Amino acid sequence: MGVSCGSSLRDSCSRAADRCSRLFPCFSDPARRSAFSLKLALVLLHILFVGVLFLFDRDLIEKTKHEQWYTATYVLLFVATLVQYFATAGTSPGYVIDVQKAIDERDAAARRTLLASDIQKAIDDRDAAARKPLLPSKQPASNKNGDVAITVDGRNNHRGNATASSKNGDVAITVDGRNNHRGNVTAWTKLVMSLFPQRSSTTSLICPYCNILQPPRAKHCHDCNKCVLQFDHHCVWLGTCIGQGNHCRFWWYICGETALTLWTCILYIGYLKSNILKAWWADIILILLLAALSICLIFLMLLLLFHSFLIMTNQTTYELVRRRRIAYLRNLYIFCCARSSSMYRMERLPTAQELEEKSRPYTCYDVLSCRCC
Repeated sequence: MGVSCGSSLRDSCSRAADRCSRLFPCFSDPARRSAFSLKLALVLLHILFVGVLFLFDRDLIEKTKHEQWYTATYVLLFVATLVQYFATAGTSPGYVIDVQKAIDERDAAARRTLLASDIQKAIDDRDAAARKPLLPSKQPASNKNGDVAITVDGRNNHRGNATASSKNGDVAITVDGRNNHRGNVTAWTKLVMSLFPQRSSTTSLICPYCNILQPPRAKHCHDCNKCVLQFDHHCVWLGTCIGQGNHCRFWWYICGETALTLWTCILYIGYLKSNILKAWWADIILILLLAALSICLIFLMLLLLFHSFLIMTNQTTYELVRRRRIAYLRNLYIFCCARSSSMYRMERLPTAQELEEKSRPYTCYDVLSCRCC
């Protein structure tokens, strides 16, 4: 009897889960369900801390009636913090694959536009040559069996030969010289390789998980399973990575959350001062909530100071923590902690741009930002 009841309960739960998955297909992914649960828990915590305060503190309610701006400002900060939270969670951190597609598509569109202009130019040259057959031209045209081949030599000497052919009204053009120096190299590959020193190997720059070329300061996030530009960390409460696309929003969210928590702590302390020992059970509840808020406030203030330091020094959490393992951040570590065997190494000559940058006079900001190091 118990086995049949247990099996029927499991069947009911499975049917309910299937019905929920059909209504909300996004929740079929366990990661999305977990992120949604964390977001819901965070919102409920905000409502709990603020709701209990307005439920117990009668003086605050009376103050709201006489000084509406005070409560309106507090409620506005509360709503703005939640809005900033969801805005940060919904903003893309800057996935490398999305940026790569955008740059390659933009380059392809530009090349199609250039190709179309070359085709039109070739057709105009063909028509001009047909109207003036006796005049010598640097753009000879030939017509065989209805097919027209046009070679534009003079205009494309710096790029090569541009050949256009027409069959049955369709015109095709091939620009050989312009493509020879590119080959199969995409615009994204050229852009990324220009950010690294010359003669860098592309093999060491390819992400083994995404199989795409990573620019500097990018890292693969195993939680999102994507490479992120200027990867900072993966925030569990937000359910997304913090990177180049949403780091600014994340900092503003921390500012709002810190201000809201500090203001709420002040309201809790004010209530306990004026209403202590009036209702012991209410005092115990508020003291426990105040202790939890104090811990959250300390954490938020430290987090705000830490990310403010990262912003002022142009770093990310990943770069600061894993400095010894990041190739482009090893200079200070090698200089201060180098072994005797690592002192004897050959270094490349700096480029002209690097020499010009180092010859620039120092300012007070350069000294504070440790440019001399």
